[in-house]
Amino acid sequence: MPVSRYSKPEFNPYGDDAPQTAEEHWPAPRASAPIDAVVSLPGSKSLTNRELVLSALADSPSLLRAPLHSRDSDLMVEALRSLGTTITRVDGSGRFGPDLAITPAEELLGSTTIDCGLAGTVMRFLPPVAALALGPTTFDGDEGARRRPMATTITSLRALGVDIGDDGRAALPFTVHGTGRVAGGALTIDASASSQFVSGLLLAAARFDDGLELQHSGSRLPSQPHIEMTIAALRARGVEVSVGAAGDSWTVRPGRIAGAEVAIEPDLSNAAPFLAAAVVTGGRVTITGWPDATTQVGADLAEILPLFGATVERDGDRLTVTGGDTVRGVTLDLSTGGELAPTVVALAALADGPSEITGIGHIRHHETDRLAALATEINRLGGDVTELPDGLAITPRPLHGGVWSSYADHRMATAGAVIGLATDGVLVHDIGTTSKTLPEFPELWRSMLTGGA
Repeated sequence: MPVSRYSKPEFNPYGDDAPQTAEEHWPAPRASAPIDAVVSLPGSKSLTNRELVLSALADSPSLLRAPLHSRDSDLMVEALRSLGTTITRVDGSGRFGPDLAITPAEELLGSTTIDCGLAGTVMRFLPPVAALALGPTTFDGDEGARRRPMATTITSLRALGVDIGDDGRAALPFTVHGTGRVAGGALTIDASASSQFVSGLLLAAARFDDGLELQHSGSRLPSQPHIEMTIAALRARGVEVSVGAAGDSWTVRPGRIAGAEVAIEPDLSNAAPFLAAAVVTGGRVTITGWPDATTQVGADLAEILPLFGATVERDGDRLTVTGGDTVRGVTLDLSTGGELAPTVVALAALADGPSEITGIGHIRHHETDRLAALATEINRLGGDVTELPDGLAITPRPLHGGVWSSYADHRMATAGAVIGLATDGVLVHDIGTTSKTLPEFPELWRSMLTGGA
């Protein structure tokens, strides 16, 4: 069944308006036996888009080896090209597409419009870059992107002296009127809605006249490993970054950003549904290319999945998860890895006892309100999920088939695939939305069910 590469379904975000055409439904395969497969995955979206930004701001060319090619990364590439960066596809050894050669512009130029799609990394990483360009840059995206929090990006740049026109929306669309420079200096923000607000400023800060002294002033900072990823990428390119003792302040010294040759790791968060398949079916799934050390939050799966009764083994760059006799219920604080929540909640819905997943209130502001979406879709199939202020309580019930709405959210779509492994008749609406970070998902999923490669 063909799927659209970058489809954007429009229906009620809480699932009341079910999709109407059968062509939009992807029958989630039911596993007939324990899975035994080896799976290789494309590069990390988080790493690819950070390295693309740094390459565009560098003082010499860069080469990204085995980068991700997906909707989010394509949007980042096109956005940086529109600001004057030269990005060329070149032959590489990666299984999922060419390498990328990046030559920075001598001078970044605005007078363009950037399509953010639903990519938080584009809408939050590139406004500081656009402030360093000459001329206005307008940011807009999918309808769902206009609902994502952007006030912190807008107010923080204004506090640094950047002129931004948003007609009072504090959301997309808005226009950054770049002057070719940003003064920088001391800045306090509330990044409790997304760690991307911090990363977006840090990535460009070395190009600010006075660098940046950034302080987070809000409640608990979510997804801190993503900030650690940003810092590691900056330091690898020679940028001087220091972190305050409490972990909620950062100083970036002004200076050069070096060009680099960077090998992009496989996306470990995209490994989550595949590894979960081993847990659901009592089988075994191996992911190849698993790094020895990483800043990706997907690495937490090695500690999370054993809580559900699985075992985890490492053999060189291969990580293998083997499911147990049953899926156990869990009590889990997932505040550092909220993007893993849809897979974790899907597992909990198939467990042998109740679960409570907390620390994920911030995922209400991801591609969709993921807490509401997960509760709605599992309950629609006969489950029992209750929303908590910062998470979900899941009491497993026998599930039945039906439409699983994806809300144009790639991780909601893959969560439906996990549910479908143990439930007859699950129809995922718009599996093509997985093209956001993993266009090959349907093919890889079916291949996994027949042994993988």
